[in-house]
Amino acid sequence: MKIAIRYFTKSKKGNTEKIAKFIEEKISVPAKDVSNPLEEEVEQLLLVNAMYAADIDKEIKNFLKANKDKIKLLININSSASGKSTLKAVKKVCDKENIKVSEKEFHTVASWIFINKGRPNEEDFARLETFLKEVVNQ
Repeated sequence: MKIAIRYFTKSKKGNTEKIAKFIEEKISVPAKDVSNPLEEEVEQLLLVNAMYAADIDKEIKNFLKANKDKIKLLININSSASGKSTLKAVKKVCDKENIKVSEKEFHTVASWIFINKGRPNEEDFARLETFLKEVVNQ
């Protein structure tokens, strides 16, 4: 099964990138930022993203539009300081582009300035590892 990991972060803390690199280590698939288009069709795209100003970043939207014909199933993995999931925003874009989105997602809070200090933490990564075992088909 062909799996790809793409992520986008503009945070100096790099929580989204940390999550993507953790997934890379666990499933042995390279995590690349969304400036790297998909080279071929993938059965599962693990999209690691975050909430910025109550929405997903335009870089995520542009990536999805540009790669829509190469994604059979998108699995949303996200974090935010506000605690709000990005699933609704990602699904909105994917619905327009006819990209199937898994109803299962991984979401955790993340630190930002003084909010949620130390997150994601070991417990969050343990939950992520369990989630990956449940949804990733290798």
